[in-house]
Formats: sequence, C-alpha cells, structure tokens
Amino acid sequence: MSAAASGVLSVVGTPIGNLSDASPRVVQTLKSADLLLCEDTRVTSKLLARFDVHVPLQRADENVLEQRVEPTLERIEAGDRVAFVSDAGMPGVSDPGQRLVDAALDRGLRVEVIPGPSAAICALVASGLPMEHFFFEGFLPRKAGAMRARLEELSVVPGALVVYESPHRVATTLARIAEVLPDREVALVRELTKVHEECLRGHAPELAALVAERDEVKGECVVVIGAPTEEELLGRRDAASQGTQSLEEAIRAGLEEGEPKTKLAKRLAKSFSLAKAEVYDAILRESEK
Repeated sequence: MSAAASGVLSVVGTPIGNLSDASPRVVQTLKSADLLLCEDTRVTSKLLARFDVHVPLQRADENVLEQRVEPTLERIEAGDRVAFVSDAGMPGVSDPGQRLVDAALDRGLRVEVIPGPSAAICALVASGLPMEHFFFEGFLPRKAGAMRARLEELSVVPGALVVYESPHRVATTLARIAEVLPDREVALVRELTKVHEECLRGHAPELAALVAERDEVKGECVVVIGAPTEEELLGRRDAASQGTQSLEEAIRAGLEEGEPKTKLAKRLAKSFSLAKAEVYDAILRESEK
C-alpha cells in the first residue's frame, strides 16, 4: 500500500458530557492520528488526558477552518492520518467539519466516520415524543422577530423539531415557541449524559411557564417540539395559501384528496372564518360539478 493510499480523514464523535462514552474505537483512532484538528485545544486536551493520548493538536474552529482545509488535504495525500473532533458530539452537526469533509471527498480522499454520541438523537429518545419523522434545526435565530418567523416556517414540517439552545436563552426561546406553537407538546432535555440529566415535558405554554419560574437553568439544552396533528398541519397550510387560494380552489383540492365533506367543511370554515353550513353548501355545489 502506498503512503497516499493510507492517508485518511477520520471524523470522530466525542462524548457530549460523560467521558466514559468514548468508545475503544474512538480512543484508538485518536491515538493513531498524526494530527488532531479540534475546535478548542483546551477542551480536547482534557479528553486526551483522560485516555492518555499524545498527538499534535491544531485549532480548527469555524473561524479558521477554511485556512486549514488545503494544508490538511495535502497531509492526507501524503499519507497522514488526520482526525477531526468538535468540542462534543459529531463534527458537522451544528459544529465545524462539513467544509473539510466535502473538500476531502471532492479530492477523492478517504473519509471515515467514527460514531459517537449525538445530543440531537439522545434528546429525541429522552423526550419520549413520537419521532418517526424529525427535522434538525440546530440553533434558532436570536432576534425575536426572526425567531418567530422561522418557527412559523417550521410549523408545517410534518415531524418533530429538534432545537439547540444555551441555558441563558432557553426560557425566552420556550416562550416564543409557546406563542407560535401553543398546542404542541414540548420537551426540554438538558445536561445529557451527566449526573444532573433532566427532561421536562408539557404543552408549550405550560413548559415555558415552568422554566420561566426557575432562577437558573444550567447545562446545554436541547428542545424537542412535538409533531403537528394532521388538523393543525392542514390548517397551517390553508392559512399559508389563503393569499393566493380561493375557497373554491381549497374545496377542489380537498375533494381531490378524498377528504370527507364534513371534515373538509369544518377545516375550511375555520381557515376562511366562515360559517360551517355555508362552506358545506359550497362543497356540495362543487362536488356536483
């Protein structure tokens, strides 16, 4: 095997709290690396000390990663084993790394993923909410108006929503979720894998009020927002399309999808602020055409 053929970029998932979650394969990959790229050398040094790993460290956070890409690819092409870690969890998932992986693949270099904990997946499981389908949002916009607008956009996603948040802003974020999605079940999962791991659940307004009463929230937080009901989803889609869709067009669309007339009348009456009987008569007229 040539030196170039042995070069590899190892994307390594690291513990999100409990260092004991580092697998033997994670430790072996770090020990065998010629270079270890990381977000913060101080954070990663603690992980390396725990497992007696001694490899050269180089900072590669989002501010400098672009500068690291070409030199890193050259080292891999020369046969070096380069490992990449974020401060916690899987690199590339709301953390630096995607740019480097993309560039390595474009160059035809070998890339391997060493599995590790993911806060998003752990929180989904811990929430107990249905997760047949889910959408990972990461961090919401900080400004109030932008956050509300983004939540409105996400409201029509037919699955659970996973949001990362800091402990200092989570109460405000939950309050805005309660404003935009008041009927949703929401879970706040914090301190994942640590001694004080906690999952709080409830309807959005109830959970927002509960967290607001706390003097302080500690630890990194993940918010899981339950999926919309079919009725809510249809109602939101109707509201979004009212600017361009007439009642007759909405009726035709519902009939074409086979929606029962009484259910269609109830939904559209609410969406268009009309009497149910009036809408039902319009549905009958349309169905006779």
